[in-house]
Amino acid sequence: MRQLRLAKDAMERDWSDSAPDLDAVAAHAGYPRYHFVRAFKEAYGQTPGRYLTHRPMECAEDLLRTAGLSVTEICHLVGFGSVGTFSTLFKAWTGLTPSEYRTRHGGRGAALIPGCYAMPWAGGFRRGPGTAHHNSGEAT
Repeated sequence: MRQLRLAKDAMERDWSDSAPDLDAVAAHAGYPRYHFVRAFKEAYGQTPGRYLTHRPMECAEDLLRTAGLSVTEICHLVGFGSVGTFSTLFKAWTGLTPSEYRTRHGGRGAALIPGCYAMPWAGGFRRGPGTAHHNSGEAT
């Protein structure tokens, strides 16, 4: 399970702006590709690819509840280039447009900055001595 958690962290940090290279993610976790996909789905209830497609919507929900940012700003922060595409996918995800979601759920979050953004802004995870530091927050 520890290797899966490390792979999940690496996916969020390194591969969320593009389709994950499943061979690289699986190797990072120490699994063959197809065994990794099965183990990840068993542990997290969804495949690695589906997990990465859901992360931007979860972050957008957090931001709409807690941050005083426009829908356009949130759209770009979570990795979308088109507000129309973002709004369509967000409505498919939540059943509400981003504005409707904010009206209904605004002010219900505890964190001013959602956790999905706090770690990249804080410089990511600290690494031990002699290890390279790589931090590229990416979203699909």
